[in-house]
Amino acid sequence: ADSLSYILAVEELSKVCASTGGIIAALNSLFCYPVQKYGTEEQKHRFLTPLTDGSKIGAFALTEPEAGSDAVHLETTAVPDGKNYIVNGSKIFISGGDIADFVVVMAKVVPNRKRRRGRITAFVMERTAPGFSTGTKEKKLGIRASGTAELVFEDCPVPANNILGEVGQGFDIAMDTLDCGRISIGAQALGIATGAFEAAVKYSKERKQFGQSISKFQAIQWMLADMSTRIDAARLLVYRAAHLKDQGRPIGLASAQAKLYASEVAMWATTKALQIHGGYGYMRDYPIQRFFRDAKITEIYEGTSEIQRLVIARHILEA
Repeated sequence: ADSLSYILAVEELSKVCASTGGIIAALNSLFCYPVQKYGTEEQKHRFLTPLTDGSKIGAFALTEPEAGSDAVHLETTAVPDGKNYIVNGSKIFISGGDIADFVVVMAKVVPNRKRRRGRITAFVMERTAPGFSTGTKEKKLGIRASGTAELVFEDCPVPANNILGEVGQGFDIAMDTLDCGRISIGAQALGIATGAFEAAVKYSKERKQFGQSISKFQAIQWMLADMSTRIDAARLLVYRAAHLKDQGRPIGLASAQAKLYASEVAMWATTKALQIHGGYGYMRDYPIQRFFRDAKITEIYEGTSEIQRLVIARHILEA
């Protein structure tokens, strides 16, 4: 299917369960995309084929304890050793990291263990490799059905034929991957916002106060009107970014705008939806509190809202 069809699927899933939408987005945008674009035919066959029947899971590992938004200063290293590279380091906040069989890992290729400066390179690492282990599995505020974990590499060998692209191309691969992934997160945020909005409309018609449904009150109507308008604006930004990707056109600016706006709309809309539910919205008996909790991460992962603004400003000023 094309990118727009994929985005529609992530959006629809996220209307009901943002964890499911996020799992689909992480697998396809963060693992399958870089392997499909930068991998050899042998790598595609070896790593992508098992994913199509669900027998294997993939993930993407860039973030480290001291390298979040400042990804260029990651500390995981890969030292050449014959036909292998020996990887040492750790990654945190990895979506699907607790179960992934294959992981696209960014590491600096250095000549020896004493050197820390090197060329960032993308490797496909396999969980079965010696020295590959899962560390802390995070206890999260939202999207709790999607695992997030630390990955640890201790003298972990990875074959040289598991390099994606060329040595030193890793940072460009990571940024390209995130550009595409941001459209997926925009779709996830859009689904969350829409699900919360639909729940708020339904509740406003059912809940009665002062002898009538609260949907009759202008204060509620205006909240719903603003929610509808902002969600539609976010939808157009997300769909435009997906359309540009399908056309093979540059998407850096469009994907950052879509992710920034859709994620902030999701947080705003779920807050308003919870307010419309009143005290019941704060209780776990109603799904609105889950939409609210799930929305926040969309402003953080795959580039915070602040990073999106930097990306957007850079595109504007360099045009």
